[in-house]
Amino acid sequence: MIDWKSYKKPIVALAPMADMSDLPFCLVSKEVGVPLMFREMVSSEAIVRLNPKTLKMAMFDERERPLVQQVFGANPEVMAEAARIIYERFKPDALDINMGCPVYNLVSNFNGAALIKEPERAAAIVKAMKAAVPCPVSVKTRLGWIKDTDCLEFVKVIEAAGADLISMHGRTREQGYAGKANWSRVGEARANVPNLPFLVNGDIVTVEMAKEAINQSNADGVLIGRGLLGNPWFAKQVEAYLEDGTLIDPPTLEERIDVVRKHAALQLEHYGDHGLTKLRKHLPWYFKHDPKYKPLKEKLVRISSLAELEEIFEQARAL
Repeated sequence: MIDWKSYKKPIVALAPMADMSDLPFCLVSKEVGVPLMFREMVSSEAIVRLNPKTLKMAMFDERERPLVQQVFGANPEVMAEAARIIYERFKPDALDINMGCPVYNLVSNFNGAALIKEPERAAAIVKAMKAAVPCPVSVKTRLGWIKDTDCLEFVKVIEAAGADLISMHGRTREQGYAGKANWSRVGEARANVPNLPFLVNGDIVTVEMAKEAINQSNADGVLIGRGLLGNPWFAKQVEAYLEDGTLIDPPTLEERIDVVRKHAALQLEHYGDHGLTKLRKHLPWYFKHDPKYKPLKEKLVRISSLAELEEIFEQARAL
């Protein structure tokens, strides 16, 4: 179980990303050196219905620990019951509540970032989940719905409800993922809950940006999403740079190929015949670091066998 107050700072963690931060990606990321995982969100309603597909999403390998499972929902009682089921069945090290996803399908049902508009409901969810499980309960949110100052009061409500940690993305729901993350505004929110562990999220794709995000926000660490897609080595690079300014060399092509092979094997093991189809969305990220690999993208998103993947590796070596 995680104790956020005593957890080693600065914290470097993989952000929860729908359809991306699943068991295979988290496991291969852990092997490369990502120290802490926030798993992709699962539906509280589906968990309570004991939906097999959703329960499988909440399963994890012991090697992934420490691990945080994110849950979304709008009903405090259902969220509490989902938390209880997840904890009793799988024992994650902590739980996280999604109060930041901007996607219409979620916010239209009062989930995700819509909870920023309903602080009383948000607080009730935190309190209900805290009462249901012995592990820490955190909240991932945004600057606001439309105004980027909504967060200044919202974080106080979340802290008062008993949350153990807040992660904040530096954009509003209206912005989605457009524009730039406002780390300094995150810092203003963080200043309103100075004793609560706090992570900054958004636009952290270089080690310099990780340091600047922490400097501007005064956060206890970084929650990295897109910066780790296809690049799980980035976490170790960030840790080293934050510690003493050390710059770790990027992985070689052969190191990338080796990790892609492992990722592919885990996909097949976890998802069966559909594993490689689900891997397609990850593959271009592994080769996005160098423009010379751009011609391979069309082939990467169409692979249907390990043999095809090996052929693409050979083509990459020839470039």
